[in-house]
Amino acid sequence: MKTILITGASHGIGKAIAEKLAACGMRLFLNCRSSKETLYEYAVKLSETYHVPCTPLFYDVSDHKQVHDMFEEICALGESIDILINNAGISHIGLLQDMSIEEWNQVLNTNLTSAFSCSKYAIPDMITRKQGKIINISSIWGCSGASCEVAYSASKGGLNLFTQALAKELAPSNIRVNAAAFGTIDTRMNSCFSAEERTALEEEIPIGRYGTPQEAAECIYRLATAPAYLTGQILTMDGGWC
Repeated sequence: MKTILITGASHGIGKAIAEKLAACGMRLFLNCRSSKETLYEYAVKLSETYHVPCTPLFYDVSDHKQVHDMFEEICALGESIDILINNAGISHIGLLQDMSIEEWNQVLNTNLTSAFSCSKYAIPDMITRKQGKIINISSIWGCSGASCEVAYSASKGGLNLFTQALAKELAPSNIRVNAAAFGTIDTRMNSCFSAEERTALEEEIPIGRYGTPQEAAECIYRLATAPAYLTGQILTMDGGWC
Protein backbone atom coordinates (compact mmCIF):
# COMPACT_ATOMS: atom_id res chain seq x y z
CA MET A 1 0.00 0.00 0.00
CA LYS A 2 1.47 3.35 -1.09
CA THR A 3 1.44 6.22 1.38
CA ILE A 4 0.48 9.62 -0.01
CA LEU A 5 0.68 13.12 1.47
CA ILE A 6 -1.63 15.70 -0.13
CA THR A 7 -1.40 19.33 0.95
CA GLY A 8 -4.43 21.58 0.65
CA ALA A 9 -6.73 18.56 0.71
CA SER A 10 -9.92 19.98 2.22
CA HIS A 11 -11.39 21.46 -0.97
CA GLY A 12 -11.23 21.45 -4.75
CA ILE A 13 -8.51 19.56 -6.57
CA GLY A 14 -6.85 18.26 -3.40
CA LYS A 15 -10.12 16.84 -2.11
CA ALA A 16 -10.84 15.13 -5.42
CA ILE A 17 -7.31 13.68 -5.55
CA ALA A 18 -7.80 12.26 -2.06
CA GLU A 19 -10.96 10.41 -3.06
CA LYS A 20 -9.41 9.07 -6.27
CA LEU A 21 -6.38 7.71 -4.46
CA ALA A 22 -8.41 6.35 -1.54
CA ALA A 23 -10.57 4.47 -4.05
CA CYS A 24 -7.35 2.94 -5.41
CA GLY A 25 -6.44 1.62 -1.97
CA MET A 26 -3.74 4.09 -0.99
CA ARG A 27 -2.93 5.18 2.56
CA LEU A 28 -3.49 8.93 2.90
CA PHE A 29 -2.21 11.84 4.93
CA LEU A 30 -4.41 14.86 4.21
CA ASN A 31 -3.27 18.36 5.12
CA CYS A 32 -5.05 21.67 5.46
CA ARG A 33 -4.52 24.91 7.32
CA SER A 34 -7.90 26.14 8.48
CA SER A 35 -10.81 23.88 7.43
CA LYS A 36 -10.14 21.46 10.26
CA GLU A 37 -13.65 20.14 10.89
CA THR A 38 -14.28 19.72 7.15
CA LEU A 39 -11.04 17.80 6.61
CA TYR A 40 -11.50 15.62 9.69
CA GLU A 41 -15.00 14.58 8.59
CA TYR A 42 -13.77 13.93 5.05
CA ALA A 43 -10.89 11.79 6.29
CA VAL A 44 -13.31 9.68 8.33
CA LYS A 45 -15.63 9.33 5.35
CA LEU A 46 -12.85 8.20 3.03
CA SER A 47 -11.53 5.73 5.57
CA GLU A 48 -14.95 4.20 6.13
CA THR A 49 -15.92 4.16 2.46
CA TYR A 50 -12.71 2.79 0.98
CA HIS A 51 -11.28 0.96 4.01
CA VAL A 52 -7.93 2.72 3.90
CA PRO A 53 -6.02 4.57 6.65
CA CYS A 54 -6.63 8.31 6.27
CA THR A 55 -5.03 10.77 8.67
CA PRO A 56 -5.76 14.53 8.76
CA LEU A 57 -2.84 16.86 9.46
CA PHE A 58 -3.55 20.45 10.48
CA TYR A 59 -0.56 22.59 9.55
CA ASP A 60 0.03 25.78 7.56
CA VAL A 61 2.46 24.66 4.86
CA SER A 62 3.36 28.27 4.02
CA ASP A 63 5.22 28.23 7.37
CA HIS A 64 8.48 26.26 7.13
CA LYS A 65 8.49 25.44 10.86
CA GLN A 66 4.99 23.97 10.67
CA VAL A 67 6.02 21.78 7.74
CA HIS A 68 8.89 20.47 9.86
CA ASP A 69 6.43 19.68 12.65
CA MET A 70 4.08 17.96 10.22
CA PHE A 71 6.78 15.60 9.04
CA GLU A 72 7.78 14.97 12.65
CA GLU A 73 4.20 13.80 13.29
CA ILE A 74 4.29 11.53 10.22
CA CYS A 75 7.62 10.08 11.36
CA ALA A 76 6.28 9.53 14.88
CA LEU A 77 3.53 7.40 13.37
CA GLY A 78 6.19 5.24 11.74
CA GLU A 79 5.23 6.18 8.20
CA SER A 80 7.24 7.01 5.08
CA ILE A 81 5.85 9.10 2.23
CA ASP A 82 5.91 7.33 -1.12
CA ILE A 83 4.22 10.14 -3.07
CA LEU A 84 4.15 13.81 -2.10
CA ILE A 85 1.48 15.91 -3.81
CA ASN A 86 2.14 19.63 -3.37
CA ASN A 87 -1.35 20.96 -3.99
CA ALA A 88 -1.79 23.81 -1.48
CA GLY A 89 -2.31 27.09 -3.27
CA ILE A 90 -4.01 30.47 -3.18
CA SER A 91 -4.67 33.11 -5.81
CA HIS A 92 -4.65 36.90 -5.76
CA ILE A 93 -6.44 38.93 -8.40
CA GLY A 94 -5.61 42.61 -8.73
CA LEU A 95 -3.08 45.10 -10.04
CA LEU A 96 0.50 44.54 -8.92
CA GLN A 97 0.81 48.20 -7.90
CA ASP A 98 -2.04 47.72 -5.42
CA MET A 99 -0.61 44.55 -3.89
CA SER A 100 1.04 44.73 -0.48
CA ILE A 101 4.30 42.97 0.30
CA GLU A 102 2.41 40.85 2.83
CA GLU A 103 0.00 39.66 0.12
CA TRP A 104 2.90 38.96 -2.24
CA ASN A 105 4.73 36.93 0.39
CA GLN A 106 1.61 34.97 1.29
CA VAL A 107 1.07 33.90 -2.32
CA LEU A 108 4.73 32.95 -2.84
CA ASN A 109 5.01 31.17 0.50
CA THR A 110 1.82 29.17 -0.02
CA ASN A 111 2.30 28.27 -3.68
CA LEU A 112 6.06 27.89 -4.00
CA THR A 113 7.90 27.87 -0.68
CA SER A 114 5.53 25.19 0.63
CA ALA A 115 6.69 22.90 -2.19
CA PHE A 116 10.29 23.53 -1.15
CA SER A 117 9.55 22.85 2.51
CA CYS A 118 7.52 19.69 1.96
CA SER A 119 9.99 18.33 -0.59
CA LYS A 120 12.93 19.10 1.70
CA TYR A 121 11.51 16.93 4.46
CA ALA A 122 10.15 14.16 2.20
CA ILE A 123 13.32 13.68 0.13
CA PRO A 124 15.79 12.23 2.68
CA ASP A 125 13.65 9.16 3.38
CA MET A 126 12.91 8.75 -0.33
CA ILE A 127 16.65 8.77 -1.06
CA THR A 128 17.28 6.19 1.65
CA ARG A 129 14.67 3.89 0.11
CA LYS A 130 15.68 4.77 -3.48
CA GLN A 131 12.07 5.40 -4.48
CA GLY A 132 9.46 8.12 -4.41
CA LYS A 133 7.46 10.59 -6.45
CA ILE A 134 6.80 14.30 -6.04
CA ILE A 135 3.88 15.81 -7.96
CA ASN A 136 3.35 19.58 -8.00
CA ILE A 137 0.03 21.20 -8.83
CA SER A 138 0.76 24.10 -11.17
CA SER A 139 -1.17 26.28 -13.61
CA ILE A 140 -1.06 27.35 -17.23
CA TRP A 141 -0.39 30.84 -15.88
CA GLY A 142 2.95 29.50 -14.74
CA CYS A 143 3.74 28.89 -18.40
CA SER A 144 2.47 32.13 -19.96
CA GLY A 145 1.49 34.56 -17.18
CA ALA A 146 -1.84 36.26 -16.55
CA SER A 147 -2.71 39.93 -16.28
CA CYS A 148 -3.82 40.90 -12.76
CA GLU A 149 -2.40 37.62 -11.42
CA VAL A 150 1.28 38.48 -11.39
CA ALA A 151 2.11 36.95 -8.01
CA TYR A 152 0.17 33.77 -8.80
CA SER A 153 1.83 33.50 -12.21
CA ALA A 154 5.27 34.07 -10.69
CA SER A 155 4.69 31.42 -8.04
CA LYS A 156 3.52 28.83 -10.57
CA GLY A 157 6.28 29.71 -13.03
CA GLY A 158 8.75 29.18 -10.23
CA LEU A 159 7.06 25.89 -9.37
CA ASN A 160 7.46 24.67 -12.94
CA LEU A 161 11.21 25.33 -12.95
CA PHE A 162 11.46 23.94 -9.43
CA THR A 163 9.91 20.74 -10.81
CA GLN A 164 12.28 20.45 -13.75
CA ALA A 165 15.41 21.24 -11.74
CA LEU A 166 14.53 18.94 -8.84
CA ALA A 167 13.73 16.12 -11.27
CA LYS A 168 17.30 16.28 -12.59
CA GLU A 169 18.70 16.40 -9.07
CA LEU A 170 16.73 13.38 -7.85
CA ALA A 171 16.68 11.15 -10.94
CA PRO A 172 19.88 9.29 -9.90
CA SER A 173 18.08 8.37 -6.65
CA ASN A 174 15.13 6.86 -8.53
CA ILE A 175 12.80 9.68 -7.44
CA ARG A 176 10.47 11.17 -10.05
CA VAL A 177 9.31 14.80 -10.01
CA ASN A 178 6.53 16.04 -12.30
CA ALA A 179 3.85 18.73 -12.34
CA ALA A 180 0.38 19.23 -13.74
CA ALA A 181 -0.38 22.70 -15.12
CA PHE A 182 -4.15 23.07 -15.08
CA GLY A 183 -6.34 25.55 -16.88
CA THR A 184 -9.54 26.76 -15.24
CA ILE A 185 -10.89 24.08 -12.92
CA ASP A 186 -14.32 24.45 -11.31
CA THR A 187 -13.17 24.99 -7.73
CA ARG A 188 -13.66 27.48 -4.91
CA MET A 189 -10.57 29.37 -6.12
CA ASN A 190 -12.35 30.25 -9.36
CA SER A 191 -15.74 31.02 -7.81
CA CYS A 192 -14.84 34.73 -7.66
CA PHE A 193 -16.00 35.32 -11.23
CA SER A 194 -19.49 36.60 -12.01
CA ALA A 195 -21.82 34.61 -14.25
CA GLU A 196 -20.99 36.92 -17.14
CA GLU A 197 -17.25 36.59 -16.56
CA ARG A 198 -17.55 32.83 -16.33
CA THR A 199 -19.45 32.65 -19.61
CA ALA A 200 -16.86 34.84 -21.33
CA LEU A 201 -14.07 32.67 -19.98
CA GLU A 202 -15.75 29.46 -21.10
CA GLU A 203 -16.09 30.91 -24.59
CA GLU A 204 -12.29 31.29 -24.72
CA ILE A 205 -11.72 27.63 -23.87
CA PRO A 206 -11.90 25.43 -27.00
CA ILE A 207 -13.62 22.60 -25.13
CA GLY A 208 -16.23 25.15 -23.98
CA ARG A 209 -16.25 24.62 -20.22
CA TYR A 210 -14.25 24.55 -17.00
CA GLY A 211 -12.47 21.33 -16.08
CA THR A 212 -13.77 19.39 -13.10
CA PRO A 213 -11.82 18.53 -9.94
CA GLN A 214 -12.42 14.86 -10.77
CA GLU A 215 -10.73 15.28 -14.16
CA ALA A 216 -7.81 16.98 -12.43
CA ALA A 217 -7.63 14.11 -9.94
CA GLU A 218 -7.57 11.59 -12.77
CA CYS A 219 -4.64 13.47 -14.29
CA ILE A 220 -2.75 13.34 -11.00
CA TYR A 221 -3.49 9.63 -10.65
CA ARG A 222 -1.91 9.09 -14.07
CA LEU A 223 1.22 10.92 -12.91
CA ALA A 224 1.26 8.94 -9.67
CA THR A 225 1.20 5.66 -11.59
CA ALA A 226 3.26 6.75 -14.62
CA PRO A 227 6.24 4.75 -15.93
CA ALA A 228 9.52 5.35 -14.12
CA TYR A 229 11.03 7.06 -17.17
CA LEU A 230 8.60 9.99 -16.86
CA THR A 231 10.23 12.78 -14.85
CA GLY A 232 10.83 16.52 -15.13
CA GLN A 233 7.61 17.06 -17.09
CA ILE A 234 4.95 19.78 -16.87
CA LEU A 235 1.76 18.08 -18.05
CA THR A 236 -0.77 20.65 -19.27
CA MET A 237 -4.51 20.02 -19.00
CA ASP A 238 -6.50 23.08 -20.05
CA GLY A 239 -9.20 22.06 -22.54
CA GLY A 240 -7.02 23.22 -25.42
CA TRP A 241 -6.88 26.79 -24.13
CA CYS A 242 -3.14 27.54 -24.33
